[in-house]
Amino acid sequence: MAVAAACCRLGLLLLLLWEPSWLVLHAAQAPSLPQDAEFTFLLPAGRRECFYQAALSNSSMEVEYQVIGGAGLDVDFSLESPLGMLLVDEYRKSDGLHTIEPTEGGDYKLCFDNSFSTISEKLVFFELIFDGLQEDEDLNNWAEVAEPEEMLDIKIDDIKESIDTMKSRLERSIQMQALLRAFEARDRNLQESNLSRVNFWSAVNLTVLLVVSFLQVYMLKSLFDDKRRVWT
Repeated sequence: MAVAAACCRLGLLLLLLWEPSWLVLHAAQAPSLPQDAEFTFLLPAGRRECFYQAALSNSSMEVEYQVIGGAGLDVDFSLESPLGMLLVDEYRKSDGLHTIEPTEGGDYKLCFDNSFSTISEKLVFFELIFDGLQEDEDLNNWAEVAEPEEMLDIKIDDIKESIDTMKSRLERSIQMQALLRAFEARDRNLQESNLSRVNFWSAVNLTVLLVVSFLQVYMLKSLFDDKRRVWT
């Protein structure tokens, strides 16, 4: 059982020790801007582990580390520039925070040393945060761009307000046109009704006129008839 546990522990240590190198290699091969990253690894007793992180020139890199496990909770830490210059060198520290600006283009070397400990292994967490020094200039550029955008927003708001006003006026026009159509329909129906009445009474008057005219002609004819021919 002890042998099996030792083998499992050794395999885990090899996996943890191999994985950072692969991550660093992958990061070094990536041509894009370095991304913020964090990593936790197990640092064996009497060992020194180094990591390489690519950085762009004229940017800012912040390195923070903490020892979160192991006796003493301390390690030695060093940070070297791509040109080999020692930037940070700390001994028996449990945590640290360092900012490098401006950075040099290339691979920075971060080393954690637990060689002073012969028994206790350490669990170390570190985090890398990148930020461009051109942020202020970018902000200024964005400020310059923001003014036209604000003007554009104002123009868009004006256009939206004009469209809303036009829409309300069109809706009002539709309502007025519907009301006018109702008035027109009422007047048309009234005119058609009056026309029907006028036609009816006109026909009645024409009929009465014809009847009266016929009666008048008949009565006049009867008055001027020669009654002597009837007696003879």
